[in-house]
Amino acid sequence: MERTDSELVAAVRAGDTAAFEELVREYQPRVFAMARRYARREEEVEDIVQEIFIKAYQRLETYRGEAPFEHWLMRLGVRTCYDFLRAHRRSREHRFADLTDAEEDWLDRFVAEPASAPEDADAARALVQRLLEMLSPKARLIITLLEIEERSVKEIAALTGWSVPLVKVRAFRARQEMRKCLQRLKPDEYV
Repeated sequence: MERTDSELVAAVRAGDTAAFEELVREYQPRVFAMARRYARREEEVEDIVQEIFIKAYQRLETYRGEAPFEHWLMRLGVRTCYDFLRAHRRSREHRFADLTDAEEDWLDRFVAEPASAPEDADAARALVQRLLEMLSPKARLIITLLEIEERSVKEIAALTGWSVPLVKVRAFRARQEMRKCLQRLKPDEYV
């Protein structure tokens, strides 16, 4: 019979480290999926996931059980991903010449007529990833949570510990920052 998260947490607190392995097995796919949104290389993703589970084990005593364990773990995960972004911020300058032909073609067609832009998902995904890498850690976190993971402002506030108004302000600023990054890619064409 499977134990609930609460039972597993209680077992870990009582010294049963094997119970934590059950929690890892249960939540590992979700944690990996979250980490992949913040890092590109698989080694980085694995490092982030490992860091999340190490922190979870070390801080398990702080889990009060007022919310589901999964929420506590995901909040810890988001903060760990944010720390990763801050520590590994890449301040590379991207220029229009850095775009691949497919990205450039997709971008040109999208700007000319957004509603009828071709469905070249690979080029669009690559362009979005490039733009995300150009953002500051806070902006990248907000855009990822709000636009890619499609979380509500209230959910983001709960995950990050920021107030709802602060999340809204940071989302506005992140979108502005993303527009500026797009302007750097093709400065003569996009406003």
